Amino acid sequence: MVFGAGAGGGGRPWPRLGKMPAAALFAKQVVTGRWFMMLACMVIMSASGGTNIFSIYSGALKSSLGYDQRTLNTLSFFKELGANAGIVSGLVAEVAPPSAVLAVGACMSLAGYLVVYLAVAGRVARPPLWLMCACISAGADSQAFANTGALVTCVKSFPESRGVVVGLLKGFAGLSGAVLPQLYLAIYGGGHDAGSLILLIAWLPAAISLVFLRVVRVMPHRPTNGRVGGGGSNGPIFSFLYISFAVASYLLVMIVLQKTISFSHAAYAATAIVLLLILLLLPLAVVIRQELRSRREADVQETLPAAAPPPQPVVETPPPPPATTCGVGSCLKRTFNPPAHGEDYTIPQAALSVDMVVLFVCVICGAGGSLTAIDNMGQISQSLGYPARSVNTFASLINIWMYAGRAGVGSLSELLLSRYRFPRPLMLTLVLVVSSAGYLLIALGVPHGLYAASVVVGFSFGGLYTLLFSIVSEVFGLKYYATLYNLGMVASPIGAYIFNVRVAGALYDAEAARQNGGGGAAGHRACAGVRCFRASFLIVTAATFFAVIVSLVLVWRTRGFYRGDIYARFKAAAPAPAVEGHRGEVTPEEASGTKLHGST
Repeated sequence: MVFGAGAGGGGRPWPRLGKMPAAALFAKQVVTGRWFMMLACMVIMSASGGTNIFSIYSGALKSSLGYDQRTLNTLSFFKELGANAGIVSGLVAEVAPPSAVLAVGACMSLAGYLVVYLAVAGRVARPPLWLMCACISAGADSQAFANTGALVTCVKSFPESRGVVVGLLKGFAGLSGAVLPQLYLAIYGGGHDAGSLILLIAWLPAAISLVFLRVVRVMPHRPTNGRVGGGGSNGPIFSFLYISFAVASYLLVMIVLQKTISFSHAAYAATAIVLLLILLLLPLAVVIRQELRSRREADVQETLPAAAPPPQPVVETPPPPPATTCGVGSCLKRTFNPPAHGEDYTIPQAALSVDMVVLFVCVICGAGGSLTAIDNMGQISQSLGYPARSVNTFASLINIWMYAGRAGVGSLSELLLSRYRFPRPLMLTLVLVVSSAGYLLIALGVPHGLYAASVVVGFSFGGLYTLLFSIVSEVFGLKYYATLYNLGMVASPIGAYIFNVRVAGALYDAEAARQNGGGGAAGHRACAGVRCFRASFLIVTAATFFAVIVSLVLVWRTRGFYRGDIYARFKAAAPAPAVEGHRGEVTPEEASGTKLHGST
């Protein structure tokens, strides 16, 4: 390193490497570092929740295209199918870098939602239902690609803090359902043009993913001191978490103010600018502070005399065993004889395990019931006599409390697991119990109870997904995590179809037909009163209690695994060296998760 002319802060000369000054070197360190990578993933996730605001523009779909409730819920099912059936994104992530996953997701967002926008805006002839279902499924599938590209990358880069990392990133995905409406109001004003909102969720998430293509990649794992919420590598993660609390609080205040005060277009723009400053600049300050600390530590290490490395014993490596072909019988035996919990399962081993079946049942009932409430919130509020402007309020409240569930349950479960060995599957059981209270509030039509129901449903739904992603990574290992966590998500659209389409949609239309004497166009049959959704949510509540009982099977099966230190291997791992000028790059074996487990 050569010191050129000029002085930096405190009279210290600017160090130069070739012709690059220290400021440029530090900027490169920031942009190529693991903390800026996490910041990029946070921003991607904060714009990826277009599926969470379906209730805001579902009324426009129903009226402009003449759909009845069951048809609208069918469209909602295909939305959930695209958003949660991310097996394709997982398989792509197994063979391609995260940048390729994000690029495919950006293209799908533009292609899918653009057709939906053109149909709602009347720019094209009314498409057939199958085409609308295919387009909204493709647009929603972009969320699965964003989740896989961002969330899986961060979990592999921070495996010893995965509960907090999953909660943080999925929390920002939940907040996106409140962030996107705020940006929509700032760009398009306070009108209720649902078509413009659909156009926004078509181009904005795609643009953000494309901006950060080169940034998001699996980074070398560096062990922490094992203290959750303490210093070391966990410190910046919790700083990001506190900033996300500030974002959620700000959004909540804005939602309340916008509900009670009439805002001008300039006022909406000003509130959105403040939101972006909190969302972008505060995390960037954390990144810069952490990189400055890393730079100071590196400078201290450079001044210390190099110690001679201890002599290493020569160990003869045995020759590799001869390659053998896997017959049908031996493959089946291996599939149904999985390794211990925490080891790397193969995809067939995990898919056919009892643990995955239990998780499937819990997600079908838990997520299916929550999605039924979330996607029908517009019709529920209308049938119970709430004002039309309350629909946006309920949608934003659900997304904010979805964030609280994802971030709060993720952090709390990590804390309880680290300090008291409290098993994460038992936390899943508690979350399912809490969600039942929200369903009962809707079923019984408690006066003003829909506000409380939106809080309970949003919180429990967010917590359910955080626990699902964390449990899958812990029980089945990280080697095939990109595919396995998407495999667990397949249960969500199945639950949505059962409870949203076959139960809620059919019962709503039957009650609407009874109230209207069987007359009126299908798309204009409105149902009023508690009876519209009472039977549906009583069925959902009963199914959720069944999931509570089933979840105890997973608690019992994993009780021994969660009594130990499940992160011990990551705390003892040796940090991967970073190469100057190529900082943060990993080998394909590390990217697939093999090196994270210390396997050879």
